Amino acid sequence: MIGRIAGRIEYRAEDHVLIDVRGVGYLVYVSDRTMAALPGNGEAAALYTEMLVQETNLQLFGFLSLVEKEWHRLLISVQGIGAKASMSILSTLGADGVSRAIALGDWNAVKAAKGLGPKTAQRVVNELKDKAHAVMAMSNEGTPTPPSDDVEVIDAPTPKAPAAAAPNLAAQSEALSALGNLGYGPGDAAGAVAQALGEDPGADTATLIRAALKLLAPKG
Repeated sequence: MIGRIAGRIEYRAEDHVLIDVRGVGYLVYVSDRTMAALPGNGEAAALYTEMLVQETNLQLFGFLSLVEKEWHRLLISVQGIGAKASMSILSTLGADGVSRAIALGDWNAVKAAKGLGPKTAQRVVNELKDKAHAVMAMSNEGTPTPPSDDVEVIDAPTPKAPAAAAPNLAAQSEALSALGNLGYGPGDAAGAVAQALGEDPGADTATLIRAALKLLAPKG
C-alpha cells in the first residue's frame, strides 16, 4: 500500500497530478483545495495517499494532511459515498469544514458538495457523528515535507508577539452545540470549551471543537 508520495510535479490536470518519483510517474487524484495548494510543474511536492483498489482499476488519491486523508477514509465508509463524492465534499468544505459540519449536524453544508443530494448528505452526518471524534480531535497539521535541494538559511528578525485575541463568542456557542450533538453533557462540554478558550481565546469553531475533544478524550 502506498501511503505517501514525494517527488516533482510533471503535469497538472483538472482533478489529478502526475508526480515523478525517481523516474516513476504516479498519477494522483486530489481535491480542488489540495490542487490549489500544490506548487507548479517541475516543483517538489509531497502528498499522503490512499489507494482505491477495484477489480479493473487502481487509483491513488492524495491529501495535504493526515486529517484530510482520515476524513476521506471515513467518508467513503458511508453508503452512497465513493471516492469521487468524498473528493467533492473535501473540495467544498475542506477538512475543518467537514469536522464542523459533522459536529454541528449541518447536513446542508455537506449537501453543498457537487453531486450530493439531501438524503445522502443526511446519511453522512448521521453515520459519522459517532465515529469521527478521533479525526475531529486531530490537528490539521502534518503536511508531508517535499524533497528539496540545499537551501541557505538566513536569520530573520524576531517578530513581535501578537496582541491577545478577544474571545470568539460565536465559536464558543457553536462548539458547545457541536459537543452536545456528539453526546457530551452540558457540564463536560462547557468545561472543555472554557479550558480551550483559556488557552486560545481567538480560536475559531473548528479549532475549539478539536481542542475540546482532546480534553474530553479518555486518559490512559
